Amino acid sequence: MSTDLDVVVAGGGRVGFQAASILTERGHRVTIIERDEATSSAIADEWLATVIEGDATDPSILDQADVEGADVVAALTGESGLNLAVCLAATELSPGIRTVARVDRAEATSYTEFVDAVVYPERAGAQLAANEIVGDDVQTLADVTGSLDVMLVRVEEGAPAAGKTLSEVRFPTGTLVVSDDDGRRVARPDTTLTPGRRYVVAVEPEVADEVMNLMRG
Repeated sequence: MSTDLDVVVAGGGRVGFQAASILTERGHRVTIIERDEATSSAIADEWLATVIEGDATDPSILDQADVEGADVVAALTGESGLNLAVCLAATELSPGIRTVARVDRAEATSYTEFVDAVVYPERAGAQLAANEIVGDDVQTLADVTGSLDVMLVRVEEGAPAAGKTLSEVRFPTGTLVVSDDDGRRVARPDTTLTPGRRYVVAVEPEVADEVMNLMRG
């Protein structure tokens, strides 16, 4: 997707706030909808994004957030059912909008027929949630068992690891780059992380954000 998006984030809690911060730092325009007055005020004090206090399932609130003019709506509250309702309401107002819902892992299969993408930020961190919001440059394998996440990651131009060999990049413990850039060989110390190419990477959740920073910037 475009590198300059209008994103509506429903939920200004830890996950929503962090994802909005990452998106804003990348140059995207973010509007946060948060129903709790104190949380809304705290977010507004950070000058991160436009903040609207209200219920994100309310069509008038979505209208105020200009969902019809947005590229993506990401429902990142702590309630899976509420997140689905937000995405469905947004789709009614703007049929072509991309929808992303935060869900519990057990609910993922049933939700994918209603939304474009689901995220489990408790496992993978806000960085991965932000990447899922803006497109398909990072894809997780939803059926991996346990807490280990296996991803297909595109290396971003200008990222700390871009253009370097694996032996030159200090990935945190808990990271394994599995494939080379054409997916035909297992990665080796001399494998170069070429900007624009994708690599299969296995990470433990606690180091996912650090790995994304190295490969995506």
